[in-house]
Amino acid sequence: MKEDNKKIQLLKEELWSRRTTAEITMIGRKKTAEECNVIKEIQKNSTREKEVVQALEKQDGLTWEEDGVVYMKGRIYIPNNKRIREEILKENHDSVDVGHLGQHRMLGLLKRTYWLPGLKEDVKKYAQ
Repeated sequence: MKEDNKKIQLLKEELWSRRTTAEITMIGRKKTAEECNVIKEIQKNSTREKEVVQALEKQDGLTWEEDGVVYMKGRIYIPNNKRIREEILKENHDSVDVGHLGQHRMLGLLKRTYWLPGLKEDVKKYAQ
């Protein structure tokens, strides 16, 4: 009986909480029609930056793919696709419930949910 758990490998607590947080974020958020369309576009897109491919290959629990969506550090990875990026920027800057945010507040809002290389520069250009 003493060796019941000998061959069982447990997840590190921080990995479990990060993944659970990402899943809860997606389920708990009120999704708009635009957001659902963005997720569908992400699922169709197979292009990924080298950094993302390498992170997926590590299989460290910080990056994973689920239903065609890659999660980087608990946030949704946005591929280098101009149309998808513009839609996300528009949705988070021009929507009625968000209002017109400055670039710093908009960047903070986007970083809660999304992970994309060059986000700061994209937000700066869009907010101007």
